[in-house]
Amino acid sequence: MSNLTYDEQKKRALSLAEYIIKHKATVRATAARFGISKSTVHTVVTK
Repeated sequence: MSNLTYDEQKKRALSLAEYIIKHKATVRATAARFGISKSTVHTVVTK
């Protein structure tokens, strides 16, 4: 699965969630901003 530690995963999830809320961004826009796939954004913020 992921090579990130628990703390890194948590930090990543919070960064993505904060960006989505602050900018009222879609998953697609968030993925583009962070240079990751839409599926990754969805998976990270829903787990």
